[in-house]
Amino acid sequence: MDRRDFFKTGSKAAATGALAGGAASMFAQSSRAATGSPSDVSVSETPAGDSGASVVMNDFSAEDHRRRLENIATCTRKIRTCMRKHLITNYLPAQCVYNLGEYPSRAPWAPGEYDEQELDRLKNHGIQLIQVMDEWNDRYGLFGGNKLTAINPEGFRRFVAMAHERGIKILAYASTGYFAGSDPDYRKEWARPGDICGPDWWDLPRCSPASPGWRAYLLPRMLQILDDYEVDGLYNDWGYVSNAEKRIKEPAKDEIAAFEETPQHDGAVADLLHLVYSEVKRRGGIYKMHADRSNQPKTAGLKVYDYLWVGENVTNADGLREGSKNHGPYVVPCIQGTAARIESQREHFLHSIPYMQFPLLQGGRPLTGERAVIPIPRLPGAKEKGFYAKAWEYYQAHPDGPYIYGGWDPIPPNPETRPAHAHWLKHYLPLVEEGTWAYLEVSESDLFAKPLPEECVASVFANRDLHVVLANYSHSPQQVETADAYVPTDDSSSAPAKLWQLPKRSLRILKKTV
Repeated sequence: MDRRDFFKTGSKAAATGALAGGAASMFAQSSRAATGSPSDVSVSETPAGDSGASVVMNDFSAEDHRRRLENIATCTRKIRTCMRKHLITNYLPAQCVYNLGEYPSRAPWAPGEYDEQELDRLKNHGIQLIQVMDEWNDRYGLFGGNKLTAINPEGFRRFVAMAHERGIKILAYASTGYFAGSDPDYRKEWARPGDICGPDWWDLPRCSPASPGWRAYLLPRMLQILDDYEVDGLYNDWGYVSNAEKRIKEPAKDEIAAFEETPQHDGAVADLLHLVYSEVKRRGGIYKMHADRSNQPKTAGLKVYDYLWVGENVTNADGLREGSKNHGPYVVPCIQGTAARIESQREHFLHSIPYMQFPLLQGGRPLTGERAVIPIPRLPGAKEKGFYAKAWEYYQAHPDGPYIYGGWDPIPPNPETRPAHAHWLKHYLPLVEEGTWAYLEVSESDLFAKPLPEECVASVFANRDLHVVLANYSHSPQQVETADAYVPTDDSSSAPAKLWQLPKRSLRILKKTV
């Protein structure tokens, strides 16, 4: 069965649910790490969509299982409370936004030798999954398509195949809310009056999730993306303003009030998201979404994502961490460089790794920003006057780099971004090996000789090896004393120790000695 047939029919296991993967979480604040009945644990479907058995299922020896169970027993015995306890399965932490090129553009994008080389670089970096943004589609109709079809269908299929040849999964951008207001197919009755991202260059009304007409138009085209391009799933920039911050009170003309809508529950969008999510999962795919800033969709328990991207337009990195640290797994943070200032590249990892998160890398082709000045026939005179205009100005002054690769890079970009990402990824992957139990933000335990200092956090990852992650979020150095001896993963040849110096705003990953 080829990939296109697979995505049309779904795998037998996905269709029957017989082999659904698991990700178990205890969601309550201060969860009891040492106990937990079956009713305390929720099991989610596999995000990876892989049929191959995991290492823990297929390759562990009796000694591997013994070490894993003994380390878990240690945590059960010594950790009394933590913010969240989670069994890690089917997790792809090494993710990248791939910039395909400029759009609007003077000619359709097509993959070439640069993309072959960049995909090789990303594979060698360790990237497991890429997502392509709006540049893959023809939202302004410049080449005869729309926001749900490829600018260059054959070129996009070739690019997808190029990623798959390297074992990299790929998601295509497809919003359940945003659609081009200038598109001939758009109907004003789908959107609430005044509910638009724009209206100028962006030209993106937010179509109501409660509109039958919008659903009838959108959902078959979502399926068509999966069927036509053989992608591994979808990335949804949801294009919705939640009830808790609703600015638009008047409903769309084509809208049915079918669900209870409260500040704590977005009923219609939860229903729509879950329908799309469930269909992607039935086909064995991956569903990733973004709900603005550090938000998590308020769905009253309905599962609507495998991965949640957070960080856009968040102005404070500490606020992003605090706002998303207890969201349901798996969270993919991206500190927006033009919105939040950080003291060093290390902060991307300081704010994420202790909470079982890993930052999104930006890669692909250099982002020139020329899209800001390309004429759009449907929007005469419209020009982008924000990030892309600044990126175009920067690129013209720096045609030989260093380059910007995505809309969340700072201007000017930091050339240390990719090396830092590769360095920390190497240290993060052993923490989140398949079958690891993660104990996040440990509060009461016997792991430390003394209470943790103020603004210091410890999380524990138990598998064949036992790791402790220490984070100092304060602006002064701190010292932590562990009850047992560990070695730092960045200097595994050093002597085991119990005293750990944490400079201000720093992170240490420790491995328990055997």
